[in-house]
Amino acid sequence: MALLELSHISKSYPHAKGSLSVIEDVSFAINEGDFIAIVGPSGCGKSTLLRIINGIVPQSSGQVLYNGRQIDGINLECALVFQSFALMPWLTVEDNVEMPLEARGVPPEVRRKRISFYIDKVGLDGFEEAYPRELSGGMKQRVGLARALAAEPRVLLMDEPFSALDPLIRDKLQDELLLLQKDLKKTIIFVSHDLDEALKLGNRIAILEGGRVVQWGTAEDILLRPADAYVAEFVKHMNPLNVLRGSALMTPAASLRRHENEVLLDRAGRIRLRLDADDRPIGVTLDGATGTLSKADAATGEMSKDQVDVVVASIDLKMRSAIALRRDSGNPIVLVDDLGRMAGLCGDDEIYRALLQQRRAAEGS
Repeated sequence: MALLELSHISKSYPHAKGSLSVIEDVSFAINEGDFIAIVGPSGCGKSTLLRIINGIVPQSSGQVLYNGRQIDGINLECALVFQSFALMPWLTVEDNVEMPLEARGVPPEVRRKRISFYIDKVGLDGFEEAYPRELSGGMKQRVGLARALAAEPRVLLMDEPFSALDPLIRDKLQDELLLLQKDLKKTIIFVSHDLDEALKLGNRIAILEGGRVVQWGTAEDILLRPADAYVAEFVKHMNPLNVLRGSALMTPAASLRRHENEVLLDRAGRIRLRLDADDRPIGVTLDGATGTLSKADAATGEMSKDQVDVVVASIDLKMRSAIALRRDSGNPIVLVDDLGRMAGLCGDDEIYRALLQQRRAAEGS
């Protein structure tokens, strides 16, 4: 069962000529731990949809289901992070984070532990007694995030939280949010008008136009298989290096040639990867001589060794990192799943093919 489900949600407001439709027949399901990005131009209904999910704004028709139960009114399992920092200027960082906990009647000893934990998590340790006027924009947004997290919601709702920040701070906070999500495993629904931001953050993305979801899928789906001309135009100028991952680049392991317990990594069969009984890479040979394997960091895509013959990397490796690793090693990259089993191979052919597919998709051909 999905944690949160939107079923045929519509929203309209009274208008001089009848009614103004803001959301039209939106349906999708969100699982525990998902990072969903809702993206579209101003006025497409993104923020209204977020407020319907939170229960601040009632839908005109349809249902919002939480764990299979219909939600009527404010959903206390959700917490909002706004574009405006919404901090109380007369309160310290610590006091601002404490506000929702005190309002909910959380005991003082529990409040203190949570405040300390989440202030540290967002990188504000040492600023507990500072006032908002003493903080930068990025720090203020971290306070807002800590305040939302301290309530320990099941679902974190973020309404364009970084759009008021300069590009460098914004990019840094995006990276920090991804690391935080990896650690805390929250369910996040993130609204943005910036497609680059949405594709970077979301494991699934909903693209809205005129209150309707015109495409719902992974970043790779949207970039390589746009649903219509509107989405194709939307993604036309996207940089695939920051979006495409190993799963969209690789030749699957099942399609590679094998010789006994070895996988041939090149056409000539010069480079051979040895696997154990569970298909985990354990060795490599080049022209019959023993070579070296090195594992790239799963989070950064970087190698620890200076010299290596074949790199083993996560299937979630970004295209930008794949190109760098391919350049450094001079050989194709072995991609593995979460259990360390070989999933596929990424070399020059795979990278060129993905770039060509993205260009054709953007041109609508």
